[in-house]
Amino acid sequence: MEVVLLKDVSRLGEAGDVRDVAPGYARNYLIPKGLAAVATEAMRKRVQERAAAETRREAEEKEHAEEKAADLEGLELLFTPRVGESGRLYGSITKRDITEQIQEKTGEEIDTRQVMLEDSIKEVGEYQVEIELHSDVMQEITVAVEAQEDS
Repeated sequence: MEVVLLKDVSRLGEAGDVRDVAPGYARNYLIPKGLAAVATEAMRKRVQERAAAETRREAEEKEHAEEKAADLEGLELLFTPRVGESGRLYGSITKRDITEQIQEKTGEEIDTRQVMLEDSIKEVGEYQVEIELHSDVMQEITVAVEAQEDS
């Protein structure tokens, strides 16, 4: 019996796949649990339309991410925290600090999970930080950390 998978099923396939399965497996397990439907022409067409819509949505997301990347290109962030004598910061520069400063400078909303920073910055210096805007779109920005001027 041919069925169209509505959800991913381990060892069988992903949503949208058409599979030939035993009639009992389809009638007693896949269809009642909402994991699959009988593969009629209407169902196949609906799955194709859904896949096309997903492809369009993915393309729009990537295009939006590329626009954001263009806005972030060449961006330099400057932080001037308090620093000890050895050049170590009293605190640290975190992903949240970076996203907040990006928001202030560009108006772009960046999620902290998009900032590819392994550990927070704890020393004075210049750092290249990658921002993952989409699985295919990365943008590198410069984060400069300088000692706070004593006044």
